[in-house]
Amino acid sequence: MAAGNTRPPTMLQMLEIAHPEALALAEAQPEVSVVIPVYNEVDNLTELVGRVHDALAPTGRSFELILIDDGSRDGSAAMLERLAVQRPWLRPVLLARNYGQSSALQAGFDRVQGRYVVTLDGDLQNDPLDIPAMLDRLDSDDSVDMISGWRRQRQDKALSRRLPSVIANRLISRATSVHLHDYGCALKAYRRHVIDRIHLYGELHRFIPSLAQDAGARIAEVPVRHHARTRGQSKYGIDRTFRVILDLVLVVFFMRYRQRPLHAFGALGLWLATPGVAILGWLAVLKLGGDDIGGRPLLIAGVMLLLMGVQLVVAGLVGELLIRIYHEGRGSPQYHTREPLAR
Repeated sequence: MAAGNTRPPTMLQMLEIAHPEALALAEAQPEVSVVIPVYNEVDNLTELVGRVHDALAPTGRSFELILIDDGSRDGSAAMLERLAVQRPWLRPVLLARNYGQSSALQAGFDRVQGRYVVTLDGDLQNDPLDIPAMLDRLDSDDSVDMISGWRRQRQDKALSRRLPSVIANRLISRATSVHLHDYGCALKAYRRHVIDRIHLYGELHRFIPSLAQDAGARIAEVPVRHHARTRGQSKYGIDRTFRVILDLVLVVFFMRYRQRPLHAFGALGLWLATPGVAILGWLAVLKLGGDDIGGRPLLIAGVMLLLMGVQLVVAGLVGELLIRIYHEGRGSPQYHTREPLAR
């Protein structure tokens, strides 16, 4: 073959040549999978990888670090590939474009191998040194399936970051009945079956505890360290508070009415149709008495209320058909089970 047609060795081939023993370790089943989405964090990646290694290596647990580059434009993808050459436990995932944090997390969840899964942010504000204590808690406490971090001493701007977060945390806790101090903390640890049961899309990463509890997970919250950002720029602003409200409507509906959409749409439809029927009935009595009702605004109001009510009931019926197709056609389970606690 001509020299010009030769291809450079792949990252896996380079690792096999330089570190055959490391390659064998990389192919072993890890106990812990650490998933971190990154977007334009090239200045933080080397230190981030080093911190995760320094936190987990002394524990004696086998681990893998899955770093998902979410379409970065600052060279983060190339940096990840260089870092992975001599680190068999580092598994870069390079997304074709920027899909958002939820999709990036799901890309990592789709590839985890460990029986424990840990997530954190790539901006060095979460501290990987908190991970071992979380894993020890999961080892020792069979009544906990997920541990969520609580940034009690949060090192962020009060007005643009902490105040919207406090409002969002209280709103989400009240609406979903999953009471946590800090929904936005990315540092979380899960048993593998929790990750296998939830699927993220849109911007649902903010509601992982709610989705996890809906899937049967038992949740604990522990204080964790938090550091000020020293490099790079935050990807979040105060405008995300409004998006949280819209996503919260979806999550609440998903948790309460996913299995019974007719109860949601049908109840609202009946509330609208009932006064509509009452109004039209009263106008019919007046018409029979000889009154002219054609120009009355109540006639239009009654007809509109009745039509909207009927449409919502029909939407609920369609939802019932779709949910049955979803479960029966795809074989998706309607429930999850858990192993009994050790006696």
